[in-house]
Amino acid sequence: QVQLVESGGGLAQAGGSMKLSCTTSGLQPTFISMAWYRQASDLGREMVAKITDVYTQYADSVLGRFRVSREPGNTLYLEMNNLQPEDSATYYCYGQLWPGAGGDYWGQGTQVAVSS
Repeated sequence: QVQLVESGGGLAQAGGSMKLSCTTSGLQPTFISMAWYRQASDLGREMVAKITDVYTQYADSVLGRFRVSREPGNTLYLEMNNLQPEDSATYYCYGQLWPGAGGDYWGQGTQVAVSS
């Protein structure tokens, strides 16, 4: 069983910074990609940042402010700078073991709230 566990969420002021972490418990497979998604209330889940062995990818809304990194293995980070109220959401860690059914793993989410 593979479990992803996020930490580091909380409350920040606009313009502030926060760092999210995601660790893997249980089995330790090697994900072919990992990512951070977020979901604000009443909105769909959107990809914030993705990292593979080849590239990183960011949503336009966070480009230049957020940075995703990954330690060898399955520890994932998201450094968030110049936070804005619109960044408030539940942030989810995602790992892909293989493309297609059964290869997707999600954490339980950590809440980030940014006050103006």
